[in-house]
Amino acid sequence: MSSPDRLVYMANQIGTFFRSQGHDKAVPGIADHIKKFWDPRMKRAIFAHLDAGGAGLEPNVLEALTSLKQTTPVPTTP
Repeated sequence: MSSPDRLVYMANQIGTFFRSQGHDKAVPGIADHIKKFWDPRMKRAIFAHLDAGGAGLEPNVLEALTSLKQTTPVPTTP
């Protein structure tokens, strides 16, 4: 499994990619990418990091993850 620092880095890289599309397209784009391509273990870990304050996450990424966490059921077991 990836460490929280690595997941923050990866999420922020996704955010950087979508940044040029502007906030209104970037936030859902980030959330959709993570929903589609991150496995449940990665999502559980980044959501735990989010619950602990989300240190290091860019604003658009933080908003996307918050939205995704509210709408995506993630299994509690691997």
